[in-house]
Amino acid sequence: MFGNVIVGQSGGPTAVINASLAGVIKTARDRGAEKVYGMRHGIKGLLDHNYVDLSELADSDMEIDLLKRTPSSYLGSCRFKLPEISDDRETYEKIFKILDELNIKCFFYIGGNDSMDTIKKLSDYALIINSDIKFMGVPKTIDNDLAVTDHTPGYGSAAKFIASTMKEIIRDGLVYDYPTITIVEIMGRNAGWLTAAAALSKGEDCEGVDMLFLPEKVFDIDHFMSRVKEQAESGKSMVIAISEGIRVMDGRYVFELSDHVEFVDAFGHKQLAGSAKFLANKIGAELGIKTRAIELSTLQRCAAHMASRTDITEAYNVGGAAVKAAFDGESGKVVVIKRISDDPYMSITETHDVHQIANVEKKVPLEWITEDDFVTDDLIHYIRPLIQAELSPIMINGLPRHLNCDLR
Repeated sequence: MFGNVIVGQSGGPTAVINASLAGVIKTARDRGAEKVYGMRHGIKGLLDHNYVDLSELADSDMEIDLLKRTPSSYLGSCRFKLPEISDDRETYEKIFKILDELNIKCFFYIGGNDSMDTIKKLSDYALIINSDIKFMGVPKTIDNDLAVTDHTPGYGSAAKFIASTMKEIIRDGLVYDYPTITIVEIMGRNAGWLTAAAALSKGEDCEGVDMLFLPEKVFDIDHFMSRVKEQAESGKSMVIAISEGIRVMDGRYVFELSDHVEFVDAFGHKQLAGSAKFLANKIGAELGIKTRAIELSTLQRCAAHMASRTDITEAYNVGGAAVKAAFDGESGKVVVIKRISDDPYMSITETHDVHQIANVEKKVPLEWITEDDFVTDDLIHYIRPLIQAELSPIMINGLPRHLNCDLR
């Protein structure tokens, strides 16, 4: 036997993060791990001695298959920032003491940018104390903003949901014989990958969105209002997609222009919401046009009923690839996806130094954003392969069946 491994999930959930968990669990057992432990609520749970034995789950093909189709984070999540090693060695001593007590040989963390910061710090501390525990990052984020990797598991399914939902919103918004405006707020703090997916709504059966605004470019409110007024005067209804993180010239988020209550997490991130509502209220007050604000909010994160099979497959594969790399002696690495063909679409996995990924944000290239704030065909072609195919939920009594973990 190889010894034991442990896995955790961190940050925002996705429709396919559990497919990565399934890939870790199944591959670890197949490669000889004696036990597979799961941290409840990530690294914070580990510090609280809150973990569960997942070994029996690994031995059930039926439950592994159900886990792959279950949205959100099966093990629970956290937004817990590890201190700098130089500031608090005691926290690291506690973590490694727990890992040694559990005979852990490999540590896997499924998450986004902040989670990769955790892998970086733990692997650095392991080198300081000459620990032989291997630390591997498994990529996850609907925001698609991890550096180096072509894309991240979770993004394809969220993009599929956004594009599909936008088509339905557009159909809804065009039924009246007078102009109405619908502003849809989509997640994306500093990177507009998710909002860009709204452009996929355009096709032979759909007019597509009328305007699209990403956080990579400054949002000019006056120009926005004049464009809305011009189109509305033609009698045309509009559907507009905006990123929650759009900012004006002075750096403020649009939602900050109105009265709001701020919540800031452990990593210093403000909770973003309200830009669509602010703009809808402004249009209604100044232009007298019926305007509706829609926040997709958490709906876009865990819509497993609209998951991309390509996304599920890649999520499972990166989990398995992380295990294989760790068992082969790699540590302080993150599994990344490399696209090798667009038509037909093909990808492979590689590993990359976590220090070049943690805390580095990948934004939409400016050359993929047009002068009128739309997106180019290059960006459409980049996204489209990631939303392909479906893996239907297992339906019981007309509803999808999920695998549930007791997180108490």
